[in-house]
Amino acid sequence: MKKSKYIGIKLWSVLSGIILIVLVLYINSYIFSKGACGLNINFLLDSPKGFPLGTEGGIFPAIVGSVCFTLVACFFASIIAIATAVYINFYCTNKKICGLIHIVIQSTSGIPSIVLGLFGYTFLVVYLNLGISLLSGGIVLGIMIFPFIEVRVEKALGEINNELIYASYALGVSKSYTFFKIILPMCFDEIISSIALAGGFAMGATAPIMFTGGIIHAPVPKSLFSPAMALPYHLYILIGEGISIENAYKTAFVLLLLLLALNSFGILVGLLRKEE
Repeated sequence: MKKSKYIGIKLWSVLSGIILIVLVLYINSYIFSKGACGLNINFLLDSPKGFPLGTEGGIFPAIVGSVCFTLVACFFASIIAIATAVYINFYCTNKKICGLIHIVIQSTSGIPSIVLGLFGYTFLVVYLNLGISLLSGGIVLGIMIFPFIEVRVEKALGEINNELIYASYALGVSKSYTFFKIILPMCFDEIISSIALAGGFAMGATAPIMFTGGIIHAPVPKSLFSPAMALPYHLYILIGEGISIENAYKTAFVLLLLLLALNSFGILVGLLRKEE
């Protein structure tokens, strides 16, 4: 009876894995086949043109905007996430406070992205008067990916051998010196991997930047307070307004390539760390 039960679970797991792989490969290959047709260097380096806007030209401002949004989000989220993980692992001695912080992190991860966008518009754009800008959109995206980075960094810090840390303390070394010279180098690869994977999550998000930083058409942003185009938002406009299905496929193709490169970098760094 038990043996048949285990066989059923194994078959269910294998079947689920096969279905998932087939679906991912089908979606990616379909978009790649549609988007690769007609893609050229002019489309990558030109700005949207034509009437309605987007029927001609390219997506260069959207590519730069997406990269900038992602960099701001990763910078903002990684600072808060790493600080939170360090505090929980090495400084917080009150279990109730640790539990409360974990509840906040879990709650943050469950907030719908469109709600984050509305919050960003109300608090950052209107109340703090940051305007529709790269900074506002990046901060909102940073809030969205903060739980992902924090959980992985906290786990990496928790896996460090405590005897090594206690030996450092026993020699009279301060906590800050122990962290920067011993602990941080041991977790550096995992931290970079976490930030890269979270960056891929941020780059593909549309709703958080719709009200805070992304606009239909803008040149390459010149400062943090400039509004910017973004690939997922540009894709949403092309399809939602029925402007150009051909350009929508090409935009989706470029976005997937960027996400694939970013996620591959994060996974590769993580694999290299495990081999070491």
